[in-house]
Amino acid sequence: MKKKHVNARLICQVSAAAALVLAGNAMAADAFSSDSKWMTGDWGGERTKLIEQGIDIKADYVGEVGGNLNGGYNDDKTARYADQFGLGVALDLQKLWGWDNTQAKIQLTNRNGYNISNDRVGDPRAGTLSSSQEVYGRGHMVRLTQLWIQHQFFDNKLDVKAGYFGEGEDFNTFPCDFQNLAFCGSQVGNWATNIWYNWPVSQAAIRVKYNINDELYAQIGAYNQNPSQLEHGNGFKLSGSGTKGTVLPVELVWSPKVNSLPGEYRVGYYKSTADADDVREDVNGFDAATTGDAYKSHSSKSGYWFVAQQQLTSHNGDASRGLNIAANATFHDKDTNFIDNYQSVMFVYKGPFDARPKDDVGIGAARIHVNDDVKKNAELLNVSNGVSDYDNPVFSPIRETEYNYEINYGFHVTNWLTVRPNLQYITHPGGVDEVDNALVAGLKIQSTF
Repeated sequence: MKKKHVNARLICQVSAAAALVLAGNAMAADAFSSDSKWMTGDWGGERTKLIEQGIDIKADYVGEVGGNLNGGYNDDKTARYADQFGLGVALDLQKLWGWDNTQAKIQLTNRNGYNISNDRVGDPRAGTLSSSQEVYGRGHMVRLTQLWIQHQFFDNKLDVKAGYFGEGEDFNTFPCDFQNLAFCGSQVGNWATNIWYNWPVSQAAIRVKYNINDELYAQIGAYNQNPSQLEHGNGFKLSGSGTKGTVLPVELVWSPKVNSLPGEYRVGYYKSTADADDVREDVNGFDAATTGDAYKSHSSKSGYWFVAQQQLTSHNGDASRGLNIAANATFHDKDTNFIDNYQSVMFVYKGPFDARPKDDVGIGAARIHVNDDVKKNAELLNVSNGVSDYDNPVFSPIRETEYNYEINYGFHVTNWLTVRPNLQYITHPGGVDEVDNALVAGLKIQSTF
């Protein structure tokens, strides 16, 4: 397995080098042009020709800085940096090979760095519920994040996608412009413990979507639930060994125009067929923390979600500018899930100034609630261990509710570079009352090569 992983890294590095060589051969006027969609430009027109032929090369970068300004578990001030490189290709197989209504994609990702939340904002015994640097996580390694093919049937009414990808690409989808994890991407994957794997982890999967009309569609999916794919060195694992079950999401998506302004509303449900341990009871229905017996196993776990996004205003008739509102809510199985509910609301104003029509300013607030049975289980563990002092290393911190807030400003430096400074405030990091509220300064860089 280690040899496979090394080979995979070499493939990614060689591919990235090839992209840079192509960029080096690009016309100097194209590279770094503020009007170009790509930092490396159009490669003397070759990139546009490739897209016209059905080959769209994707290369991007996300980097995030987080510094603890005040409070948190450890107020020794420092800063941490985490990042992600992405390299892939989207294929229009109708243009390439004449396969009507068929697309495919391959995507590699490589994450690195460290997270300020792990030991400065949160108590390492409890961590934080969210993360001040959403790009951090899933190991310092190269992963195969997407490998799929997609086809539309019956005049595009039916859409089928199969291969390796994550639930959050199609279900409970949400943008990722904020830096705090509680406002970024598919939120079910953040709180559905150990079953729903968000980007950059992929799973064997199939998704079937039916377009009811121009504004409404329904979809259902099946995703292989395999915890071994999270392990270091398994970024290119395609076998089913280690499979525990299947995650089955269903969703209804409505995309109306309200006063000619776009909106999107999602309601969904998921169920995992894998066994899941109870968070409190033992095999006999008593408190496992007291009896010391194994935790009771359940045959499944489930939850549901709501997502709403709506543009509220335009700016002097320009629909690309104006105020947008978004809200998320997820609810999870109280018998088996660490987090039982989460809610957030965000406001983003695009094009706040005439001199900066492509900039944006955002503000968000989120609430993350720990299952009451998790809290009770920790209390019982402390009694069982004979500890009551929070500073005792054996003490299990009592976790309840964490609140996250972020305000940011996105400088649209060029069409291929956005720089987003932000301030975050975390109340009760990790849901632990004993940890001081924390103020974090952040900087998010998003670039397309």
